[in-house]
Amino acid sequence: MTRTTPHLPGPPDPAAGRYVGHIAGVGTASGTRLVVGRWASSPLGAFADVMVERGDGTRLLLAPRDDVAAVVGRAYRFDDVRVVPVHVHADRRARTWTVLAGPLAVTLVVGPRTATGHLLGLLPRPLAASTLLATVADPVARVLLPGVRTHGTAGGGLREWYGASDQHTVVDVDARWDGEPLGPLADVEPPVRFGFSSAPPRPSVTRVTTTLAPVRAGRRAVRGSATGTGDAH
Repeated sequence: MTRTTPHLPGPPDPAAGRYVGHIAGVGTASGTRLVVGRWASSPLGAFADVMVERGDGTRLLLAPRDDVAAVVGRAYRFDDVRVVPVHVHADRRARTWTVLAGPLAVTLVVGPRTATGHLLGLLPRPLAASTLLATVADPVARVLLPGVRTHGTAGGGLREWYGASDQHTVVDVDARWDGEPLGPLADVEPPVRFGFSSAPPRPSVTRVTTTLAPVRAGRRAVRGSATGTGDAH
């Protein structure tokens, strides 16, 4: 009689899980567009990272650690990845974000809640952050927010869901690269090309739960919902 060796699951994917925090997306008059992630919790712990697309289309990741660079660099596309100290401080009273990441220094001024933010506020937060709603909302997001998607296939054999639960405008920015000003605030145009989705065209800070799961895991890996934490600024 031939014995069948049972199939044993492999080690867990280090990228898989829920990333809970905020994403700020802004453009500048120089053509450089910035996407700043401030993650309160994730499979990698708390961290911040910055995705940069220059006016000539060059895409750069500024990551604080090798493990963050490996996971983010796997899920998204970059021409260069740099591991540098990345610090993001959100001042709730002043309504500012201060970002220091290698050659980049940014101060964002956060404005009022957007119409999208008001609509998201009507939803129970676990529902707003769920993969189910992100899947259902994807066709609507494509129409209402050009370049934006809430569900799709990321790089490195991963599926990705964006579950937004609040959003505020960004009303001003002071961004400098190696001390040189990048110019006044502008829309995120053209859309950034790090993955299947861009940041919203209008500069904003969005509270979001991003879920990553291996494509092979299907829906079983992402059942349920998650609750975002913190304010949109």
